[in-house]
Amino acid sequence: TATMKSLRFISAEAFVSNAEFARKSLGSVAHNLFPLLFKASYLLEQGEVIHDLVENWPFVDFNMGKLLGTTVDYQEDLSHRTCSVCLESCLTGLRDYVLNHPSPYVKRLKVVDLTGIKDVEVQFCECKKTMGRWARTQLLSKLCLELLVYLQQRRCNPGIFEISIDVLIDLFVTERNYELVVQALLKKCYCPLKICCVAFRSDNLALQKFFYITKLIDASLLRKLEIVHNVRLEMEHLEMLFNSIHFPLLMSLTLPARTFNVRRFTATDEQMLTNIGEKMGKMTQLTELSMSFSILTGRIQKLLSPLKTPLKMLDVSNCSLNHADMAYLANSFHANHLEALDLSGHNIPDLYPSTFFKLLSHSSSVLRSLTLEDCNIQDTHVNMLILSLSPCQKLQEFRFLGNPLSSQALKHLFTFLCELPMLKNVEFPVPRDCYPIGITYPIDDACLCRFDHQKYESVAEELNLILLQANREDVKASTPLFGSYDAAVQETNNELGAYLINSFKETLEKFTTSLNKMS
Repeated sequence: TATMKSLRFISAEAFVSNAEFARKSLGSVAHNLFPLLFKASYLLEQGEVIHDLVENWPFVDFNMGKLLGTTVDYQEDLSHRTCSVCLESCLTGLRDYVLNHPSPYVKRLKVVDLTGIKDVEVQFCECKKTMGRWARTQLLSKLCLELLVYLQQRRCNPGIFEISIDVLIDLFVTERNYELVVQALLKKCYCPLKICCVAFRSDNLALQKFFYITKLIDASLLRKLEIVHNVRLEMEHLEMLFNSIHFPLLMSLTLPARTFNVRRFTATDEQMLTNIGEKMGKMTQLTELSMSFSILTGRIQKLLSPLKTPLKMLDVSNCSLNHADMAYLANSFHANHLEALDLSGHNIPDLYPSTFFKLLSHSSSVLRSLTLEDCNIQDTHVNMLILSLSPCQKLQEFRFLGNPLSSQALKHLFTFLCELPMLKNVEFPVPRDCYPIGITYPIDDACLCRFDHQKYESVAEELNLILLQANREDVKASTPLFGSYDAAVQETNNELGAYLINSFKETLEKFTTSLNKMS
């Protein structure tokens, strides 16, 4: 089984379970056993042992993803355990690696890779306290600055300043941790621990601050850039960003809502869009693009045709695409490579059913994830949907929340979904017959929870029974009313909530001032 342990791993667990003994004995442990002991300590949440293992790490590199991933001695992947005790022990151990070794000249560590850590919804660690991406960004920045203060205040071995360790990390910056991260990046050249940003996510940040911090991270290393929610980036700002910074390794780009709005385009804006397309065309590694909630009617070809590399992931949800846009996507060279596609918020059955069918048939050999939320898919469209999905034999995730489907139609659809061999996750809507008669779609947030919960539970039970009878217990079916889990949003929801309240308050104040002026 996946959780089977070798005798070596069982012995390692026994060794680290007595933290005091393990810490005293580390000096006499063979170096090739350190990775084994690290994974065993992580599984048992032995923070002190983890700290000491990292503090005395004998190798040139320390790669969290590889150390916690599937290994010969224990196949279970622990990289999705973002246990606060373990991760804090890792990072403080790294700081003390720099400070506490008797001779800096025997230190070999050059690269620490923290990018393999995966943030997931359900945590299996016993402490139940997680350290998400934002908190990891915060702690590493804090430790780098503390290290500099310590080195300035104490007379240290001069050799310490010759230590240089690249720490690869996915940074997540908001207003609340901005100053700390900026200070750590500004002083990077003086610190033995060098923050190397491989992926950068920015949320709830003023544009000026966003532009400043992007100048501080080394864009030549950046593989993923996420500018989301409360960063008010519009098309002219995106052009400025692409003109001022080169992203040679960028593979994934996420833009905030309303970056583009073609309804108010001028001739200058058209040229600007062309320039942005050309700039993206020079990003030869770019394979993932998310532009949800922008208005891009009739402009998809202008934006995507300059790309030299086919896209593997495309999110154009709620982008007001027209038939020409869908026709371009269906016939473009991207179609044959799309592994993940989000077309939510488009009336697919009425506007472009045949083009959608063509797009899916082209991407069917590779498509793993399909999202069709709020697409006005009704009972009469289910057979068409089944026909479209039939070739998609590699589909693993299918999300279709917010569609007006009856419980009977859902049962019909689920009977078909059982036949997709790779399917693992299905997000289905509350059946239309669970809502009051006359409900209109898309359902607004105020009415979303006003359905017959008892009837829904009964239908959900029947749908799960269909999966069970087809021996598809491996498929998880759920109805997350307010959308799929997002680890980053979950971690910073208090800050984002406060930001939204302040924005609403400012809008009201401006409105009141305008009214007073009028009167």
